[in-house]
Amino acid sequence: MKKKVLSLLLAVVMTFSLAVTANAAEETAQDLDGDIVILHTNDVHGAISGYAKVAALKDAYEARGAYVLLMDAGDFIQGDPTVSTSEGATAVELMNLAGYDVASMGNHEFDYGYQNLKDLEADADFTIVDANVLYNGQVAFEDNVVFTAPNGTKIGVFGLDTPETATKAHPAKIQGVTFLAGDKMFDCAQDQVDALEAEGCEYIICLGHLGIDAESTGNRSIDLLEKVDGIDVFIDGHSHSTQEDIMAALGGTVTDAGDVTVTIGTDMVNGTVLTSAGTKLEEVGVVTIDEAGHIDARTTSLESLTATDADVAARAAKIQAEIDKEYGTVFAKTEVALNGEKEPGNRTEETNLGDLICDALVWGAEREGTEVDAAVTNGGGIRASIAAGDITKKDINTVLPFGNTLSIVKVTGAELLEALEASTYCTPTSIGGFPQVSGIEFTVDTTKAYDQGEQYPGSTYYGPKSIQRVTIETVGGEPFDANATYTIATNDFMAAGGDTYYAFAAASVNYDLGLSMDEVVMDYITDELKGTVTEEAYGQPAGRITVDQGLAFTDVAATSPYYDGIEWAVDEGITNGTTATTFSPYQNCTRAQIITYLWRAAGSPEPASTEPAYTDVTDTSLYFFKAVQWASEQGLVKGETFDPYAGCTRAMAVYFMWVAADSPEAAAASFTDVAADADYAAAVNWAVAQGVTLGTGDGSTFSPDTVCQRGQIVTFLYRAANAAA
Repeated sequence: MKKKVLSLLLAVVMTFSLAVTANAAEETAQDLDGDIVILHTNDVHGAISGYAKVAALKDAYEARGAYVLLMDAGDFIQGDPTVSTSEGATAVELMNLAGYDVASMGNHEFDYGYQNLKDLEADADFTIVDANVLYNGQVAFEDNVVFTAPNGTKIGVFGLDTPETATKAHPAKIQGVTFLAGDKMFDCAQDQVDALEAEGCEYIICLGHLGIDAESTGNRSIDLLEKVDGIDVFIDGHSHSTQEDIMAALGGTVTDAGDVTVTIGTDMVNGTVLTSAGTKLEEVGVVTIDEAGHIDARTTSLESLTATDADVAARAAKIQAEIDKEYGTVFAKTEVALNGEKEPGNRTEETNLGDLICDALVWGAEREGTEVDAAVTNGGGIRASIAAGDITKKDINTVLPFGNTLSIVKVTGAELLEALEASTYCTPTSIGGFPQVSGIEFTVDTTKAYDQGEQYPGSTYYGPKSIQRVTIETVGGEPFDANATYTIATNDFMAAGGDTYYAFAAASVNYDLGLSMDEVVMDYITDELKGTVTEEAYGQPAGRITVDQGLAFTDVAATSPYYDGIEWAVDEGITNGTTATTFSPYQNCTRAQIITYLWRAAGSPEPASTEPAYTDVTDTSLYFFKAVQWASEQGLVKGETFDPYAGCTRAMAVYFMWVAADSPEAAAASFTDVAADADYAAAVNWAVAQGVTLGTGDGSTFSPDTVCQRGQIVTFLYRAANAAA
C-alpha cells in the first residue's frame, strides 16, 4: 500500500532557507537514517562548475544516513562551449564523477543527433530513461529503472521528453525518432505507472522534460498530471521554472518582502508533487521522503552551498581552462549590450542582437555569391546576451551554440507570410520560433486570434488556416508581393522545417551553404563592422518588427468607434491613458490637451521663445507649456489669454488642426449650423474634405459648440494623419 503523499501548501523561501543543506556534513551523523533523498537538476546547459557542489551535497546527505538518488531532467549537454564543443561528452563525464543515478533527456540532447546520444548513453554510468521516445517504433532508450533502498523500499523512475523535440531538434538529425505527444504520451505515462506499481514500487518518480510554458500547452507537465494517476513526484524541466513559478502557475501567489520570498499555494497536481530547479544550476532540488511517507519538495540555491567535491571541481576547472584558451581570445568589441534574453527578448520581439545576426546572414550569403532578399532566424536559437565591451569567440559560441549552418530557401511571398504567421501564433507569449529578421518589415497584430489549421506533419505545431495576425510591409526594401519569389537566408534547422517553419522545408529551392553561423557572425563583425558593434548601428532594434498588443484600457472596447484612433495616439506617443488601465474616451477634452496632442503629433518641437505668450499660462513646469508656446508661434491661438482648462469645442478642434495643416482651401461643406462667413468655416470645409468628420446626427449639422471628448479628438487627429499619408 502506497503511503500518503503530503506536500507543502505554504512555502517560505529565504536567502538562508536551506542553510542546513549547505552545512549538512556538520549535522548529527545518521539523523536521516531511513529517509530517501532525491537530489535533482534540470536545464544545466553547461554550467559545469556547479557539479562539484552537487556531488558534495549528495555525499553530505549520505553521511547523514539517507538513501540518496541523484537525477537530472534533461538539457545537460548543450548551452556552453564547455559541453557543446564535445557534443555532450564532457557533461556526461562530469555527471559520472558527480554520481548521477538516472537522467531523462531534453530537446537539446538531440542537437547533435540520435547516434551521438546512443554513444553518450554507452559512456554514461547512469541510466537514461525516456518512455515516450521511440526509434523506428521501439523505445529508444530505457523506459524506466527501479532503485531499491537498503530497507527494501522500491523507487520506480520513468522518463518523458517534450514532444516539441520533433521540431526543436534538427529534423535531419533525428530521422527515425518519434516522440509520443498528447493523449499518446499520457497513456504511455499511465502504462509506466501501472507497470512500476505491478513491480512493487512504493514511490514512483517521473523525470519529465515537459515544462509549464503556455507555448507547450497540451504537452505540459500540468496537462499530463491532470490525466495520469499514481505519480508521487514529477521532476520537471524545459521551461526553466522554479518552485515559485510552479506554485504561481497552479494559482498561488508570490510576494517579496525584503530578503524573504513568500509563496502561498500548492505544488501538487492530482496528488502529485510537481517540482523543478530553474536552470544553469542556480538551484538544486531536494525531495525528502521520510519513514512516515511524507514528501517534502524544495530547492536550495547553489550559492548557499559551501562544500565541493575536489575531483569534480578539478576536472571542471580543467575543461573550463581548455575552452578559455581556445575561445577566450578577444576579436572585437561592442559599444552596446546585445540582448540575447528569452523574454522580453528574442522570443517575443525584435532585438538588436537578432538584427545583428540576421544582418550577418545576409552579408554571409552575399559574400558567397548568393544574392538574398532577406534573412530570418529563430529567436529560440539565440541563447545568451553579450555585454558591452570585449567580444570573444566564446561569447559568440554561447549565443549560437547549436553548430547551425547558413542555408538558403526560395519561397513565395505567400509561403513567407505563412511562416511568419505560424511562428508568431502565440505572440506576445514567448515562442522559440519567433522570427528575428533582416530585410523584412512586418507587423503582428496580437489582438486577433490565430486561425489554427491542420497540424504540421511530425510537429506539435499547427499551420494557419488563414492569415489573420501578420502583415508584411516590405521585403528587400520593396513592397511585399504574395506572388513574388523571395530568396531567404536562414539556418539549416529552420530550412529543414524546425520549430514552426514547415513552409521553409517545403520550399522550391532549399540548400545549405555549409558555413557555420557563429563564424559568419564573427566574420561580419570583423570584416564588415571593422571589429566594432557601434551604438549608431545596433544601439536599438532597427524597427523591423512591430508587435501590436492592442490597448490595455478596460474602458475602450474593441468595437469602440474610437479604438483605432486611441491605439494610434498611444502608439505615436501623442497621449496615454488617464490611468494605466483607463483612457476615459468620453471625458471632455480641454484646449490645453488638444494643443498638446497637435504639438506632439508635430514632433514636440522646441518653441522659439520661453517668454510666456499668454498671461494665464506662465508656469514653465506645466505639461502643456511648450505646446502652448508653439501654438502661439504657429498662429493657432491669438489674444492675451489661452484659457487652457476650457473645453475644446468641435469648431476649435478643426480650426486648430486646419491652421496646423497650413490652412488649405477645400470645397464648401453644407451644414445648417455653420455659416459660410464663420471664422471656422474654412476649417470645417477642410475637415470634411479630409474625412476628419462628417458632422453629427444625420450629417446635416456640425454642432460647432459641442465640447469634444478625448476619444473624438484623437480620432480626428488619426483620420487627419491617415489623409495626409
